[in-house]
Amino acid sequence: MCKYDYLIVGSGLFGATFAYMAKRAGKSCLVIDKRPHLGGNVYCENIEGINVHKYGAHIFHTSNKKVWDFVNSIVEFNRYTNSPVANYKGKLYNLPFNMNTFYQMWGVTTPEEAKAKIEEQKAEAVAKMAAEGVSEPRNLEEQAQLLIGKDIYEALIRDYTEKQWGRKCTDLPPFIIKRLPVRFVFDNNYFNDSYQGIPMGGYNKLIEGLLAGIETKIGVDFFEDRVYWSGLADKVVFTGKIDEFYDYRFGKLEYRTVRFEEEIHDCPNLQGNAVVNYTEKSVPYTRSIEHKHFEMFGQAVYDCPKTVISKEFSTEWKEGMEPYYPVNDDKNNALYAKYKSLADAETNVIFGGRLAEYKYYDMAPIVEKAISYWEL
Repeated sequence: MCKYDYLIVGSGLFGATFAYMAKRAGKSCLVIDKRPHLGGNVYCENIEGINVHKYGAHIFHTSNKKVWDFVNSIVEFNRYTNSPVANYKGKLYNLPFNMNTFYQMWGVTTPEEAKAKIEEQKAEAVAKMAAEGVSEPRNLEEQAQLLIGKDIYEALIRDYTEKQWGRKCTDLPPFIIKRLPVRFVFDNNYFNDSYQGIPMGGYNKLIEGLLAGIETKIGVDFFEDRVYWSGLADKVVFTGKIDEFYDYRFGKLEYRTVRFEEEIHDCPNLQGNAVVNYTEKSVPYTRSIEHKHFEMFGQAVYDCPKTVISKEFSTEWKEGMEPYYPVNDDKNNALYAKYKSLADAETNVIFGGRLAEYKYYDMAPIVEKAISYWEL
């Protein structure tokens, strides 16, 4: 007889939520993680009294009240609203594209003026393609200009996208930008969801709450002795790379990754916003995160005398790097389909999360999916 009902490989949001629901259902779990900490990519490190998002900015957002109520039952979330700005050659533009952006770009003050300007520039893009005998966009550059026009594309999309992907926009497929959110209101809220925020005290509080009373082991690599670890439980919940689980028998899936450079500054408020995108090519990083603005508001910003900045550099993933984003192009999706056919045939293994399902997820859908296993 096995010691546990579930061995959960990975303590990120999927693994931790699954473990919480299993415990609530009276099941026994062991959660293991190869990192020296729990929490996966939502892990925070306290530096100078600030919860630093060690694996990139995480903002929880959802319109699913059940999911929102669930996470708030574990830890209360604050009222943080994601309102990034873009810095292009020293000039700031609000994101997503809204009336503040259009006013800064063109001096227009009404939605009708902004719409007219965008339509004028979109027509120019159509005419340019027609002159070349083309009716459908051949690459991301043409697609973006058909959606938003030349000015915003050149200032806020082109260089930023090329830094993210490491390729020219003329060499990227058009499907990467299927749509661009354009809002003809003076609203800088990035998300359209009903609820958003950050756990009070940081994401570690959420993970600790989910895993309370559950046995965990860190610094453990499942693949160093998978027979031993799998033998401890009736079922395995696997949240790592699906191709690694199957010993790369069909080949390796590709990812994008992000590198971070942290800086501590002797001032309470360096950039005045949590997220600033740098959209020009001459700045090597894609964005700068000032972590205190996720949780500190008003006077609290100045009561904390220092601030921590993380600069993000988007890079090609190589063996040994953290895999962040699946590259869901035709080649990789076809390869994943082969692995998924193996996964679907498993009776004692559950695959969940971004790496195990080779799919980009926001946090709320991950929580929702983990809960769904216990609501059948």
